Amino acid sequence: MPAQIAQTILDGFDLHYWLFREFSVKAKEHFERGEWAAAWETNLARLEMYDRRVAEAVEAVLKQFPHAQTDEKLWQKVKRLYIGLLYNHLQPECAESFYNSVACRVLSRAYYDNAYIFFRPAISTEHLEGNEPTYRCYYPASLGLRNTLYSIIGSFGLNSPFENLRRDLGFVLRAMREHRGARLEPDPNLQIQVLSSLFYRNHSAYIIGRLINGTSEYPFAVPIRRTPRGELYLDALVLRPEHIATLFSLARAYFMVEMEVPSAYVAFLRALMPTKPRAELYTAVGLHKQGKTLFYRDLQEHLKHSTDSFLIAPGTRGMVMLVFTLPSFPYVFKLIRDNFDPPKETSIEEVKAKYLLVKHHDRVGRMADTLEYSDVALPLSRFAPALLDELRRLTASSLEQDGDKLIIRHLYIERRMVPLDVYLKDADPTRLRHGVQEFGNAIRELAGANIFPGDLLTKNFGVTRYGRVVFYDYDEICYLTECNFRRIPVARSYEDEMAAEPFYSVGPRDVFPEQFPTFLFSPGPAREAFLHYHGDLAEVGFWTRMQERVRAGEREEVFPYTAPVRFRNRFGRRGTR
Repeated sequence: MPAQIAQTILDGFDLHYWLFREFSVKAKEHFERGEWAAAWETNLARLEMYDRRVAEAVEAVLKQFPHAQTDEKLWQKVKRLYIGLLYNHLQPECAESFYNSVACRVLSRAYYDNAYIFFRPAISTEHLEGNEPTYRCYYPASLGLRNTLYSIIGSFGLNSPFENLRRDLGFVLRAMREHRGARLEPDPNLQIQVLSSLFYRNHSAYIIGRLINGTSEYPFAVPIRRTPRGELYLDALVLRPEHIATLFSLARAYFMVEMEVPSAYVAFLRALMPTKPRAELYTAVGLHKQGKTLFYRDLQEHLKHSTDSFLIAPGTRGMVMLVFTLPSFPYVFKLIRDNFDPPKETSIEEVKAKYLLVKHHDRVGRMADTLEYSDVALPLSRFAPALLDELRRLTASSLEQDGDKLIIRHLYIERRMVPLDVYLKDADPTRLRHGVQEFGNAIRELAGANIFPGDLLTKNFGVTRYGRVVFYDYDEICYLTECNFRRIPVARSYEDEMAAEPFYSVGPRDVFPEQFPTFLFSPGPAREAFLHYHGDLAEVGFWTRMQERVRAGEREEVFPYTAPVRFRNRFGRRGTR
C-alpha cells in the first residue's frame, strides 16, 4: 500500500509537469503567430494548474486509502519508497515539493519534520542531464562570429521569417564591440553557450547565454520581437549584469520556458546572476511552488546561523497590514490585521483577493511579487518583545503557539525595499529627483497595464537595489477602467470653499487627480519635481485618455531593459514598427 500511495503521488506530479511543458510549447506557437491574448491566458492557466493537480492527487490517495489521513507513521514508509521512484527522474526537486503539498493536505498539517516530508532534499540535482542538452556551445574561432550568430538563431526553429536578420546581426556585432571597447582577443577556449530553449514573456522571446573567453565570462540576453507584419527582428543586446538581473525580476510576469531538466536551467542562470537566490530563479521560470519550497528552506537555514530578532519593519505603519522583518534577511513578512482602522473599509477576504489579482496580472516591473504561505512555524524566541506584543494585539486570529514555535496561519513575504517616503526624506537633490521621476513612471506604467494603485501615498511604494520604484501595498488596488476620474466642482459660495467636508458628492470609485500634488507631497522640492516631470498626472485628461486606450486594447509594452540599448534607438533602422 505505501508503494501505491507513492506511485499515485508521482503520477500526479508527472501529469503536472507534462502539462507544464505543453504550456511552454504553446508559448512558442503563440509568439510565432502574434497571439498575445492567448499567450497570456496560457500563462494564467499554467499558474493555476499546480493546485488542481495537487487536489486531484489528494482525492486519489484518500479515495483508495482513506486511513492515510490519520496514519502519520505510514508516511515515513511512503516517503522512503517515493525516494526510490525518483532515481533517474529529471525533475526530482519539483517532485519532492509536489509530494510535500499532497502529504500535508492529506494529513491536514502544513509543517512537519524531515521524517514525513522533504524538509531537506533527498535527491541531488547536480550534474543531472536529460535527453537533450540544456545548452549548446558554439565556436566563433572556427565558424566566424557572424556565422556563429546565424547558427544560434537557427537552432531555435522559429517558424516565422526575419525582417532583416543580416542587419540585426550587424547591430549585435556593433553593440558587442562598443561594449568591449576593443576587439576581443580570442583564447583557445573561446565559445558561446546558449540555453536550448527561448524564454517567452509578453511580446518577446529571449535568447539567454554567455560568452566565455579565457577566464572571463560575459552573460547576455537578446530579445526577439515580432513586427505587425509577422516578421521577426532582434531588438537589443542586453549585456550589463544588472540589466540581465532586471529581466528576471519578480516584479514581472514569469517566463514560459520549455525545460526537460529545470535544475540545469537554474544552474546556468545562477552562473549568470550569482546574487539571485535559486528560489527566485525557479519562480522566474514559472516553477513558483518550487521557489516557495527553496525560499522556506533558505529562511530556516538562515535562522539556524543567525541570532538577530524579528522586528517591526521600518517605515510608516499600515492600517491593513502588520509588517515585520529580520534585519539580516532581505525580506519583509506581512500579516493582515484582524481589524482595520478608519477610513479603511475592506475585509480580510477582499485584501486576499487583491493580492491574488496582482499574482495573476502583468506586473510590468512595477508591482512586487509575493510569496503566500499558510501555517508558517517560526521560533518564538526570535521575536522582539515589541513585535510580539503588536502581533498578539493586532493579528491574534492569525497566530497559534505550539511549544517554542509561533505558527502564523497566513503570511505574505516580499523582497525588502527602502520605503519611498523614507528614501525621499533623506535624499540629496539628485536622488530626490530620481525618486520622484521613478514614482511617476511607476504610476504611468501601472495605468498602462490597467492598474490604479488606489492609495498613491509614497509609503506604499519602495525603491529596489537597482533604483526602481515598485508598488507593494495592494489593499486598495483596482483596475483603472473601474475608476471615475473627475474634476473638483467649482465652489458655489464662500461657505462651500471653507467647509470641512466636500460640498459635492463623492462616489466610492471617484478619483480627483488635481489633488495628487498637494496630497502626495508637502510644499518644496519633491512637489516641484513631481509637477515638472509628471504634471499631467494631476489632469483628468491623462487618466481618461489612458482608460480609452486600455478599453480599446491598446497597450504600450513596458520593456524590461532600458530604451538606449534597443537597436532602433541606438543605431536607427529602416522600416516601420
